[in-house]
Amino acid sequence: MQLLNTSIRKLSALALGITLAFGPVQVSAQNLFAPVIRVNDSVVTAYELDQRARMLTLLRAPGDPQEVAREQLIDDRLRLQAAEAAGIVPSPEEVLDGMAEFAGRANLSRDEFIQALEASGVSAQTFRDFVRAGLSWRLLVQSRFVGRVNLSEAEIDRALGASGGSSVRVLLSEIIMPAPPPQAEAVQARAQRISQITSEAEFSAQARQFSATASRGAGGRLPWQNLEDLPPVLRPLVLALAPGEVTDPIPIPNAVALFQLRAVEETDYTPPTYSAIEYAAYYMPGGRSDATLAQARVLASKVDRCDDLYGVAKGQPEDVLDRQTLPPADIPTDIAFELSKLDPGEVSTALTRSNGQTLVFLMLCGRTAEVNDDVDRDQFALGLRNQRLQSLAESYLAQLRADARIVTQ
Repeated sequence: MQLLNTSIRKLSALALGITLAFGPVQVSAQNLFAPVIRVNDSVVTAYELDQRARMLTLLRAPGDPQEVAREQLIDDRLRLQAAEAAGIVPSPEEVLDGMAEFAGRANLSRDEFIQALEASGVSAQTFRDFVRAGLSWRLLVQSRFVGRVNLSEAEIDRALGASGGSSVRVLLSEIIMPAPPPQAEAVQARAQRISQITSEAEFSAQARQFSATASRGAGGRLPWQNLEDLPPVLRPLVLALAPGEVTDPIPIPNAVALFQLRAVEETDYTPPTYSAIEYAAYYMPGGRSDATLAQARVLASKVDRCDDLYGVAKGQPEDVLDRQTLPPADIPTDIAFELSKLDPGEVSTALTRSNGQTLVFLMLCGRTAEVNDDVDRDQFALGLRNQRLQSLAESYLAQLRADARIVTQ
């Protein structure tokens, strides 16, 4: 229904009598009702595909109307099949109400809206099917997931740093190469070569060979990250990249870092901003030697929170454990970037100190959100629940797609 809600606002032009010219129908009369897509035991006909494409053109939906129509109709079949399997079938009255609600957002009655569609070659049944699939899915999602989006007061408090505006997310790949003094010149030269790469596959191959981070096994590929979660010094460098481009080598203590931008997008939800981040760094002699890394893996399996590190450091020099609570801008860049990838209680062993002779066992303790007193708490919580519900719905639809038998012609 999100596309319906977004596109319908653009239909107010219909009230002004604007009409659109459509090209000739792309299918011959004898093939009009021939199947062009099979979704499990259902079929999509050439007529349905043409009708949906016409409606998307009228709605001025982004993308190629034929391709978007094809994907939407596949998803609609999956939504209807899942809803029917759960015993959810909207009544004719509910569908009519949904059509009226949809039309009302363009300041039209249901009949006026249908007349505008039919004047441009889109049948009322196409509109009805469009709404019925969206309504069935909405009822199914509410039935299936509403009990899984309850929020605790603590979760709302942590999220109240959000402003409700828009936010930029980035998809990065990373390479962090140790560069102790004896190797610094050679590592810097290699980093310069890598910075000229524009191929994701080639960058990933270099990450698997040279990177010291946990992401090396995935070719340096990181999941989506909010731009605001990155260290302040890194944000403008990332925003200056086009997809495929790599930053210049970034010197960090005993290492060189490079980042490749794979994708960037703007979202409708601003994540929390944080007034402080708490972390602990336990320093282990031996740097990135096999023995020290093995000790770090054992230690990571034994500690669940930062407080556990006090027992580990007991009896050792005081400076072996450093626990800090700092504003994000005051955290060293290399530590800040590693922390941006962690949830509380998770660990990174990508960094070193003392010219590579000391491994940094870095653990995120927690983040303190900036509380936004101007936000209505109940409305904010409702928006957060809806966001989680939408995420669950998208994951469920992706699962249905993965499990489905889809044949296109």
